Amino acid sequence: MGAAVPEHLVKSFEGELETLSTHVAQMGGVVEAVLQGAIDAVARRDSPLADRTIATDRRIDDFERQIEGEAVKILALRQPVGVDLRLTVSALRIANELERIGDLAKNLAKRALVLNREQPLRLTQGLVRMGRECLSQLKAVLDAYAARDVAAAEAVWRRDEEIDELYNSLFRELLTYMMEDPRTISLATHLLFVAKNLERVGDHATNIAEQVAYLAGGTFLGEDRPKGDETSTTAVPYESAP
Repeated sequence: MGAAVPEHLVKSFEGELETLSTHVAQMGGVVEAVLQGAIDAVARRDSPLADRTIATDRRIDDFERQIEGEAVKILALRQPVGVDLRLTVSALRIANELERIGDLAKNLAKRALVLNREQPLRLTQGLVRMGRECLSQLKAVLDAYAARDVAAAEAVWRRDEEIDELYNSLFRELLTYMMEDPRTISLATHLLFVAKNLERVGDHATNIAEQVAYLAGGTFLGEDRPKGDETSTTAVPYESAP
């Protein structure tokens, strides 16, 4: 039998794992606030809020670097196994997904600055509804991470199709707008980018849900992820002038 690990080393290791999880949760809170700010900047046509949201992205990047450093140190020095290994690896992956959501939120805020200089389209409200759904999904998956709740993570995983359906609907409506009135092409193009960014937020939240299931239960949710993005095959009938 190997020698017992001294208690102070065990407690030190447990403290490092707890700190790592805490930093992931804190990063998630910042990302959630940034996404909320970006959506509100679009909904309220609030350019100062968009500017503040863009500036916060650096804090998210700092969190990712910190978490990456902590996780690499644990892997190199502690050589974790079992649930400790899953916790460390999932922290790395979740931080990466959160950083990408932060980038998408920053891009949303940048688009808001452009949209706020244009006349509003009715479809902006549809984007806000889609944004609220993405925000709800992100909050739910962060709660699942904090609680190590596989069932809650799987529920988020299955909701991804709802965001895809909202995206499909907006995509078709925006194409129709552009076909009917070419003057809306510039604005509608920006709205298409906003919608696509939100759809990607939903994808990253789903990726986090998969990591939570792996962390909490050592299980994989499978390859049959619900997907409903049909925009690659969507076409709007074109009627030529007589």
